[in-house]
Amino acid sequence: MEIKKKDVRALTKEQLRDFFEGQGDKPFRGNQVYEWLWQKGAHSFDIMTNLSKITRDMLEANFVINHIKVDLMQRSSDGTIKNAVRLHDDLVVESVLIPTKTRTTACVSSQVGCSLDCRFCATSRLKRMRNLNPDEIYDQVVAIDNESRLYFDRPLSNIVFMGMGEPLMNYKNVIKAIDMITSPEGLGMSPKRIIVSTSGVPKLIKRMADEEVRFKLAVSLHSAIDEIRTSIMPFNATFTLSDLRESLIYWYEKTKSRITYEYVVWKGINDKKKDVDALVDFCRFAPSKVNLIEYNPIDDGEFQQASNATIDMYVETLEKNGITVTVRRSRGKDIDAACGQLANKS
Repeated sequence: MEIKKKDVRALTKEQLRDFFEGQGDKPFRGNQVYEWLWQKGAHSFDIMTNLSKITRDMLEANFVINHIKVDLMQRSSDGTIKNAVRLHDDLVVESVLIPTKTRTTACVSSQVGCSLDCRFCATSRLKRMRNLNPDEIYDQVVAIDNESRLYFDRPLSNIVFMGMGEPLMNYKNVIKAIDMITSPEGLGMSPKRIIVSTSGVPKLIKRMADEEVRFKLAVSLHSAIDEIRTSIMPFNATFTLSDLRESLIYWYEKTKSRITYEYVVWKGINDKKKDVDALVDFCRFAPSKVNLIEYNPIDDGEFQQASNATIDMYVETLEKNGITVTVRRSRGKDIDAACGQLANKS
C-alpha cells in the first residue's frame, strides 16, 4: 500500500529543522527549504538548487508540495482577471485580480463552495465541499501578484477575502495564511492592506478582536432589519443583528479599527426609507463607513438592482448623518468575476 506523503508546507520552520536533524543533516537545511517554499514560491523540490541532489531526492521521498494550478485565466474588458484555480484534489475555486490606476487588489477564496446560505450569491448555491488550507490561500495571492507584475508592471498592493466562502468559517486556516502573507519570511505585505469580509459570525469577530489582528474588517450587511436580513441571509436567524452589533462594539473597543459595511440595495427588498434609517442607526454605535455595491445578477432574476434614485436617497441620508459612504461599481461582470458571481461556471 502506497503511503500518503505529507504536504511539506504543513510543517513549521522548526519542524523542518527537526526533520533534517533527524535525518542526520544540518538543521539549517530546514531554513533553506522554508525560504524556497514561502519566499520563492517553489513548486517542486528539483528547483531548490542550493540543496544537493541527494537532499532533494530525500525530500521527494518524504513529502509533496500540493501547489495550486491556474487552470483558466479570463480577462475582462475592464482589465479584471479571473483565475479558475485547480487544487491538488481536482476541486476548483476562483480568485480575481482587480486593477485600478494606482493599485492592484487580489480577491481570494477561503472555501470550496460556502458554509452560508445568502440567497443572492452564486457561491452559496454550491455546497461547502471543504475549507482551503493556508498554503492554498497563500498560492492564490502569489499567482495574482505574478499576474499583476506581468500585466500591469507593479506588485500586488491589496488583498480582500471576498471570494468564494465565508472566511470566518475557516478561521484557523485564514489566520495562518494571513500570518504568512504578512510575515517577512513570506510576502511581507502590510496587514493594513488586507480586508477580511464576513457575513457576520459574532463569536469569531470577538475572537479576532481578542487576538488583536491587524487587518481590517468588512461586514456583508445588506439590511439592518432582522426580518429582511433573515429573508435574504437565512443564517441571520442564528446570528442575529443584536448579536452582530454586540460583537462589532467589542471589535471596535479592542482594535479601534473602523468597520466597513458592504451593502447592496435591491428593488422591493431594502429600498424604502425605513431601510436606510435602520442602516443609519446600525452605523452609529462604532466608527464605520458604508460601501454601496452594485448588484450583479446570477441569472434567475429574483433580485434586481434598485433605481438610481434609491441609491441617491441612501447616499444623501447617510452623508446627512455624518456617515462616510461610497458607491462601488462592480468590475469584471462580463466574465462573471464581480461580487457575488463566483460559482465555477468555467
